[in-house]
Amino acid sequence: MSDHLRWGLLGAGGIAAIFTENLLAEGMTVQAVAARTGAKAQRFADRFGIATAHAGYEALVADPDVDAVYVNTTHNFHAEHALLAIEAGKPVLVEKPFTVTAGQARTVADAARAHGVFALEAMWARFLPSTDFVRARIADGSLGEVKALVTDHSQLLNPDPAGRLFNPLLAGGALLDLGVYNVSYALDLLGVPDEIVARGTLTATGVDAEVSSILTHGAARSEAHTSMITAGPCRGAVIGTEGWLDLAGSFYNWTTVRLHQGRGNEPVQVYEPQRTSRGMHFQALELERCVREGRTESPRHSLDDAIAVMAVLDELRRQVGCVLPEDG
Repeated sequence: MSDHLRWGLLGAGGIAAIFTENLLAEGMTVQAVAARTGAKAQRFADRFGIATAHAGYEALVADPDVDAVYVNTTHNFHAEHALLAIEAGKPVLVEKPFTVTAGQARTVADAARAHGVFALEAMWARFLPSTDFVRARIADGSLGEVKALVTDHSQLLNPDPAGRLFNPLLAGGALLDLGVYNVSYALDLLGVPDEIVARGTLTATGVDAEVSSILTHGAARSEAHTSMITAGPCRGAVIGTEGWLDLAGSFYNWTTVRLHQGRGNEPVQVYEPQRTSRGMHFQALELERCVREGRTESPRHSLDDAIAVMAVLDELRRQVGCVLPEDG
């Protein structure tokens, strides 16, 4: 018998395929998958050798053989589908962004707490060994006082104006798809910001195409750029008074991190990942660990942390003029 929980996939899209490949590569258990149509779910199940395919999401969360649910539908459905799992009493991992707005995130958090059900945003970057290395170098004083975090997350995504990313009804835009990584990484390392400044441009459909921002976190600042209409280096740097960390592209990935100190150009320490997979399983392992310990939230990424990230994203979208139906 496996020591792992049996995962059910609420959604059968591209990110579900990556998640499944990763979990199976790490010896974890994917028990069931659900899509709006049984045919789509069955094709996905056949592709990965998954035992059960469900037509409809209610059947998945009611499946007694499913121990934990991974919500991976489009952004506009994250809150609804997270609540579906919570009301069924199933621990739930909700693909980033946790919801579309901070208000929705609070609703999901309130429900999880009221039902005593574990809920976690699938912000996989927070659980990677490379991120652990970054946190450790900050904590042990290798950087001195941290003064800045600089990140880029730019990908040339599908430019189809009728596609998901350009559709406000599906919560499209660069910030919710890409910029969430910049924001979450900044809040993870530097805390909730005191001040937020953003500038950006919109698509013809009204969602954000590219956004540059400066967040002030006490004595430190995080500077971020995100775009879905241009490719970029996707690198990151954490800069302190005595040293800095170079995060190879993509900064949010299970990536190489180089520690530089003083005026030297050569790194004094290098973290090289020993990848066995993409690394999406670490967030799933965090859910499994917390559930076994009887927790209803992760101490590494709490529900309040997820709400704080959404609040910053709300403000960034407001400042650049992106209004989604969920904004009310």
